[in-house]
Amino acid sequence: MPVPPPIKALSGPMKAWRHTLHAHPELLYDVERTADFVAERLREFGCDEVATGIGRTGVVGVVRGRGRRSNRAIGLRADMDALPIQEVRDLPYRSTVPGKMHACGHDGHMAMLLGAAKYLADTRDFDGSAVLIFQPAEEGGGGGEAMVDDGLMERFGIESVYGMHNVPGMAVGTFAVRPGPIMASTDRFIVTIEGRGGHAALPQNAIDSVLVASHVIIALQTIVSRNLDPLQSAVVSVCALDAGEAFNVLPQSVTMRGTMRTLSQAVRTQVKARLEALVGEIAAGFGATGRVEYGASYPVTENHPAETDFMAGVAESLVGPEQVDRAVAPMMTAEDFSYMLGRRPGAYMFIGNGDSASLHHPLYDFNDEAAPYGAALWARLIEAGLPVES
Repeated sequence: MPVPPPIKALSGPMKAWRHTLHAHPELLYDVERTADFVAERLREFGCDEVATGIGRTGVVGVVRGRGRRSNRAIGLRADMDALPIQEVRDLPYRSTVPGKMHACGHDGHMAMLLGAAKYLADTRDFDGSAVLIFQPAEEGGGGGEAMVDDGLMERFGIESVYGMHNVPGMAVGTFAVRPGPIMASTDRFIVTIEGRGGHAALPQNAIDSVLVASHVIIALQTIVSRNLDPLQSAVVSVCALDAGEAFNVLPQSVTMRGTMRTLSQAVRTQVKARLEALVGEIAAGFGATGRVEYGASYPVTENHPAETDFMAGVAESLVGPEQVDRAVAPMMTAEDFSYMLGRRPGAYMFIGNGDSASLHHPLYDFNDEAAPYGAALWARLIEAGLPVES
């Protein structure tokens, strides 16, 4: 079954919606303009219910099918927030907000779900409810958790939930998924090394916190290479270091910031324990002290087997089995759709964005040619998952 003609006909509107959203990026939970735009479109389409302010600034639209036998509901999720990146391409619809851009394709994700919403509201060829979830603050703000904690699943009776993300380098019209872990957990950490400051010419009177931090940074790389089973996956990265201001002063303290990523809770626990031990013991060996604090974190994004198989089958019905990878390698990036999958069974799928710049890059742009495939997948998922009994 190819992309339905009514969805192909929405290619122009989806492109226009996407370009409008792209030109007006907003960050984290401060997506009021974006949320208003989405809510207005959902009302125009004739959604049976449009709710705002869920998870602070999230929007939910509900379309009920023509069947009247079922109370079942399936959730479809798109993310709304942009990134604090300066756009460099001179596009006709380039960002109008300095220092902000849709560098991860969330503008395209919204356009695809809006296209599906329009189609489903027009046709209603299903029995039950399609719950269209537009989420804020995916880029580090935990908006998925906020919406779930705000009663998203219970309020709308969602029994299963699905998400999708574009992937540069995958051909347009292709999909990829896997059961089990598909994206990693992430934990932000802050390491503070406290030494004893002093004159650079008199190191014997100081405890050099920079030297201690250097040993810690190198030692942290042994967690993956020497403490984990080689068949397990993890990444530990120190990404920022703050230390001192003068050429001739050994600073009192050093602060390091980074992330750790894993594909299982057991490995996540193991990495945390080893990180804390190395920081404390290495610092103590030099006569310094070290402590670790954790900041924002996302759990592993783990697909449920039955729902993954169902989603893959729907994709195959659209583009053919040869265009759907059912065993894609997991990515070590993180995704707060994990919170939704922690509350309801479901699956998260990748959709091809073609030959574009990578995600989170100032040259990135969502490929409008991918939108009909994504909208068709969403629509067909609802029709196949909530069939009308004859």
